[in-house]
Amino acid sequence: MVDVYVPYVTRVEGHGNIVVREKDGEVEIRWEIPESPRFYEAMVRGKPWDVVPHITSRICGICAPGHTLASINAVEDAFGAKPTLQTWRMRKLLSHGGMIQSHALHAFFLALPDFAGAPSVIAMAPTHTEAVLAAVRLKKLGNDIADLIGGRAVHPCSALVGGFGRIPTEKELLQLRSKLQQGLADIKLMVDVYRSVLPNIPKFERKTEYISLHWDKEYPWIDGDVVSSETGVVSYRDYLNFVHEWVKPYSTAKRAKNVFTSYAVGALARVNNNFDQLCDSAKEAAEILEYKRPSYNPFYNNICQVIETVHCIEDSIKTIDQMLADGLKEEGIQKPSIRAGRGVGAVEVPRGILFHDYTFDETGHMVCANLVIPTNQNHENIEDDFRAWVPKMLQEGRTDDEIAFNLEMLVRSYDPCISCSTHTIKVNFKRL
Repeated sequence: MVDVYVPYVTRVEGHGNIVVREKDGEVEIRWEIPESPRFYEAMVRGKPWDVVPHITSRICGICAPGHTLASINAVEDAFGAKPTLQTWRMRKLLSHGGMIQSHALHAFFLALPDFAGAPSVIAMAPTHTEAVLAAVRLKKLGNDIADLIGGRAVHPCSALVGGFGRIPTEKELLQLRSKLQQGLADIKLMVDVYRSVLPNIPKFERKTEYISLHWDKEYPWIDGDVVSSETGVVSYRDYLNFVHEWVKPYSTAKRAKNVFTSYAVGALARVNNNFDQLCDSAKEAAEILEYKRPSYNPFYNNICQVIETVHCIEDSIKTIDQMLADGLKEEGIQKPSIRAGRGVGAVEVPRGILFHDYTFDETGHMVCANLVIPTNQNHENIEDDFRAWVPKMLQEGRTDDEIAFNLEMLVRSYDPCISCSTHTIKVNFKRL
């Protein structure tokens, strides 16, 4: 008989419970989400177009740049507006800042201790001092990018529909470039640290569908269409062709599927689907970390977070150089032409592809909104991984504690942002 219950998995954002019960050959497996629902789609209903990105930025303190950019893209898509090249480059820099700070937090502070055999990153400080300090600097680097480009490290205020409220000076960009050069040395050290723990990464694999943005021009962050590893590409505006959501009674977060019973989004999905668009140094890191395309090992999501951090730092330096070469321009804010219509913003945030889908009336007020959060797209895939891995661990004679620890590691590999994924509530109505 097996009875595993892990209330509130640690070192993830939000609350999720693991349930595994086996008796007389019957196995019950659940990934429960008990978080209170957030109702952010209702919060923006009736709001004017220009305040919506400021509201949706508050959905997440970690992915705030991504939510801001997805919201801006959706508003501009609805009104037929296009950003200037300088604005687009600054938005990509803001995205890189959010990606670097989040990947540094998760890959180095929350997931790495699992592979290093440590209870936490604090316990690693005496034995991996330089690596821990490098991780801290990388986290700060991401925050510094967001602070300069977005106006503050959390919940950007300078990124607006139609442009930016403030353009950085040449001196500020050169100072940021210098920090990014230091970041290249720090991420190289962290690649070596992850290489040292590769033997400790579980060898679990399961055939999985991977969904992400795809853009032929470059690695996709804030542009592109939607690609499935199984069914090809659709326009970002047709994302519902791939994203089919439903609800389970023991979860306040929706689930999603397409070809199989679930699919995965995130760093592993992006690298699997867009490896050719990575910069050369990121491809070199992938080789060092023994990534082979496609990978079906969910633990390699953390490996791909490291690979993407290399790419984001390199591409940030390249983008700054392009901006300085072209000269900085005070372009002001280009107010869109307000009209009734629907717009979709699809961007990649650290945990995977994010959709903001807005419909406005002729005055530019929100009629309805649909937001599809990366983690709610991953929940069913996590549970499917449980279903595939638990029987193997039972056959190997693993103890309840070993099963619990391995499943906690598996959840952490997805870097879930559980609070942001909660959308549903069960209400029992009683007539008086």
